[in-house]
Amino acid sequence: MAQGAIKKVSARPPPKANKATKKGAAAKTSKPKKLKTSHEKLQRKFAGALVAKTEKLLGERARHLEMIGKGKKTAPEDRLNTKGGSKNNSAPTTPPASALAHARSSLPQRDSPEYLSRRGPAATLSHIRNDILPALSGQGVSARYFGFVTGGVLPEAEAADNIVSAMDQSAASHIPDHSVAVDIEHSALNMLADVLGLEAERFTGSIFTTGATASNILGLACGREAALRKRLPPGESVARLGLLGACAKAGVTEVQVLTSGGHSSLSKAAAVVGLGWDAVKEVSISKEKPWKLDIDEVERRLQRPGVASIISISMGEVNTGLFATNGRDEMQRLRKLADRYSAWLHVDGAFGIFVRTLDDSAENEMLKAATAGLELADSITADAHKILNAPYDCGVFYTAHKALMQETFRNPNAAYLANTISKDTDMLNSPLDMGLENSRRFRALPIYAILVSLGRQGLTEMVGTMVAVTRALAREISRLPEYEMLPMLRGTQTDAETSEDDGLLSFSHISFILMVRLRNREKNKTLVCRINESREVFVSGSVWNGVPVARIAVSSHRTTLADVGGVVELLKRVAAQ
Repeated sequence: MAQGAIKKVSARPPPKANKATKKGAAAKTSKPKKLKTSHEKLQRKFAGALVAKTEKLLGERARHLEMIGKGKKTAPEDRLNTKGGSKNNSAPTTPPASALAHARSSLPQRDSPEYLSRRGPAATLSHIRNDILPALSGQGVSARYFGFVTGGVLPEAEAADNIVSAMDQSAASHIPDHSVAVDIEHSALNMLADVLGLEAERFTGSIFTTGATASNILGLACGREAALRKRLPPGESVARLGLLGACAKAGVTEVQVLTSGGHSSLSKAAAVVGLGWDAVKEVSISKEKPWKLDIDEVERRLQRPGVASIISISMGEVNTGLFATNGRDEMQRLRKLADRYSAWLHVDGAFGIFVRTLDDSAENEMLKAATAGLELADSITADAHKILNAPYDCGVFYTAHKALMQETFRNPNAAYLANTISKDTDMLNSPLDMGLENSRRFRALPIYAILVSLGRQGLTEMVGTMVAVTRALAREISRLPEYEMLPMLRGTQTDAETSEDDGLLSFSHISFILMVRLRNREKNKTLVCRINESREVFVSGSVWNGVPVARIAVSSHRTTLADVGGVVELLKRVAAQ
């Protein structure tokens, strides 16, 4: 069987042992009842395979936690391994060119006489294992895959995801006597809200999505509905009238989305909900600080006549990881402006929102302060398949306006779904009236597994390790004369205050992302390619103020401080080439 291929499993408990019927039989191990159907036999077989797979995964997790725990009390600098790294560094970050070429040549060819001929399961799995698997990236298994904030997959989440595929639940309709899938989603959403410092009682409109892009679509759709509905006659809505009809009745000529350092997914979402790319307006305080929202300018733009508004707070900006606001006072001011001008306040939490799970130590004070007041928003999005280390694909959406969310996404005139829609306000709502999909993967189960397994403290430790690794990398790279870190900040995220620590810049503004470049501009042009060609470390490329940069994003549970030394040694070799 191919590595990673999972058999279907069942939650059915093992049969009870037979009662002893002969003298002395009680002292013997009873045999299970004979299974009556082939279905029951398969259920037992699948359950056994799952138990073995899960025990293996959780054993790996336990060993990993033990490895981290052994170095828990030592200072970050003392834990650096300048000559090696963690045991995960042996996993290549990318496949060799030969593996990619072979995999592509093995794909079915439309002009082949064997195209779409029956191969059978054994040959198909052999093809996947021998041809396809070697050509996949190492983003899920390497400790040094730092591209795109992809995250890793916690073993308990992987085990849960195996169950998701095996049981194949459609987690769209809540039918209480049919499945607990929606109950699990509700529980996971509440637990996640709690660890993020959100009031689950306020953010009752919530759902797991395919990612932050889908969540941003939900946020802008709700924001568009709310901003226009306040200008419409009672009973009218965008959902009923359509965007053009609603704008005409409301006397609105434009819907604007005001942001700073907005992610491309925000513009994509604006296009999908009919607002358009041009509706997204960058309102940053300066070119040097594109992540920082200019609240005075936001207030001026909110006053434009005939314009409905959505304010989107970036948390954090995709290249720097820095935040649009800097404290609760700024969020309170934005909340008041949104209320005064009937605007919708949205937070694109992406990956940065998870700094709210860090402990309250002095080294985290700046990050925690920068994300204060997030709970004042009307809607919040985040990725779960990044910092939380859930399998792809999974995002989350919260809103404090559940009724509006349901009216925006409900299925009208679907008689066959009527029995799945709860009429009792105390019962759980069906996700099919809370989001985009009517057919949904049970993606809540891996999140549930992560939160039950780690708990609040375990999540704090995992995220804290990611931040510690990123800062350790920053500290070591800043000592390399060939490299420059961008942007260069002292003190707070927004102010150019001097804050020295042993002669070095303060790194307390850093969470999960670094941008670096070589001071030699010619060598810098190929920096990303040369790092990635090593297959020891993978980074993504970006551009900062017109200059190419390497973007290092630490987001996997596999990465520890032991990996820092190996990364730094590679950067030294690349600089010397």
